[in-house]
Amino acid sequence: MNKYNPDGELVIEQSFLRVPHEQVKKSYRMSQKHIEKDLAFVTSSMDDMVKRSKAQNLDSDTTQRVVENMLKRLENLKRKLQDTKNDETQLIQRSKQRATHLNTLYGFTSYTSEEYREWSRTRLNRILVDYMLRKGYSRTAAQLVERANLESLADTELFEQSAVIEQSLLNHSCTKGIQWCSDNKSALRKLKSTLEFDLHLQEFIELARAGEMMQAIQYSKKHLLPWTGTHARQIEQAMGLLAFKPDTQCSPYQQLYDTNRWQQLVDHFRKDNYALHALSTVPPLLLTLQTGLSALKNVHCYHADDRNINCPVCQTDTLGELAKSLPYSHHINSNLVCRVTGLLMNEDNPPMKLPNGRVYSLTAISQMAAENRGRIQCPMTGETFALNEAKKLFIS
Repeated sequence: MNKYNPDGELVIEQSFLRVPHEQVKKSYRMSQKHIEKDLAFVTSSMDDMVKRSKAQNLDSDTTQRVVENMLKRLENLKRKLQDTKNDETQLIQRSKQRATHLNTLYGFTSYTSEEYREWSRTRLNRILVDYMLRKGYSRTAAQLVERANLESLADTELFEQSAVIEQSLLNHSCTKGIQWCSDNKSALRKLKSTLEFDLHLQEFIELARAGEMMQAIQYSKKHLLPWTGTHARQIEQAMGLLAFKPDTQCSPYQQLYDTNRWQQLVDHFRKDNYALHALSTVPPLLLTLQTGLSALKNVHCYHADDRNINCPVCQTDTLGELAKSLPYSHHINSNLVCRVTGLLMNEDNPPMKLPNGRVYSLTAISQMAAENRGRIQCPMTGETFALNEAKKLFIS
C-alpha cells in the first residue's frame, strides 16, 4: 500500500520543467535577432563607406563619424549579449535545480517517509505560488517564495511581466501587447496565433470610437491590410465602423464596439503566453486537487444518506463542487471506509452490522458503546442497540 511510484508524480510536472527551457529558447532567439539587426547595420555602413570612397566622396570627418556610430552600435550589441548571457546562465541554473528537485522523487520508497512529506510540502508551496501569481496575488506569492525559499522553483518574473501586459490591456492600451507580439513573432507564427491581428483591430476600433476616421483609415492601410489573406471578412466588417457610431444597435458593429472585447484580448494573450512558455492552461493546484478528488469520488458522495464526514467529495458545498465534473473513480478492489471514524475497515478493524442494517467499523462501534454505557446509538437513524446485537461482517 505504501509502495512509492514516482512516475505518477511526474505526469503533471512537465510544464514545471519546461518553462525555463522555453525561456532559454526565447532568449536565444532574441540574441539572434539583435545580432542580425546590428550586424546588418554595420555591414550596410561599411558598404556605403566603400562606395563613397571609390567615388572620392568621403572626407575624414565623415569617416570618423560613421566608424564611431558602428563602434557604438557594436558596444550596445555586446552589452545586450552580455545581459542575455547572464539571463541564460540563471535560467540554465534554474533548470538544473528543478531537475534535481524532481529527481529526488526516485530516492523515496514510501509515501509515509518524512523525506517524501518534506518534498510534498515544497511542492504544495510552489503550486500555491503558481496559483496566486496566475490570479494576481503577486505580493502574497512573493512572501511565500521568500519564506519557503522557492526562488528557483517559482516563475515569478514571467508572471509579473505578463501581468504588466494584461493590466495595460485592461486599461484599454494595446501598445505593450503589440510590442510583445513583435518580440515573439516567429514563435507566435508557429502557434498560428491571431493575437497581433486582434490587437491591431482593436486599435482601429478605438480610433473609430473616438471619431478619428482619417487616422483610422491610415491605420487600417498600414496594419490591417497585410492580414487580408487570412482575415478579409473581419477587416470588411471593421470598415463598416466608419459609418456607424459607438451607440449603434446594429450587429455586428455593436459587438465590435463592445468594451468586453478588452477582457477577451486579455484571455487571448494569456492563452498564447501560456502556450509560448509551455505552461498548462489549468493551474497545477486545480490539476492536483482534481486528481485526488477523482480517486475518491463515487456515487454515494452525492447521496445525503450515504455521505462520509471524512470524505472531501462528500462536502458538496466546497471540494464536492469542484469534483462535480470529474468521472467516478474505478477500483478493481473496493475499500470499505467507516463513515464515523474515516478509518479503513479490514481484518484488523472489521465492519459491524447493526440490526437496522447500518454498517460501521468495530472501532466506531466500540467508541459509541464506551460513551453510552454499553449502548450504541446509530448516527444515521438515532436508534439504540446493545453492543452484543452488532454482527461482524466478512469481506469477500
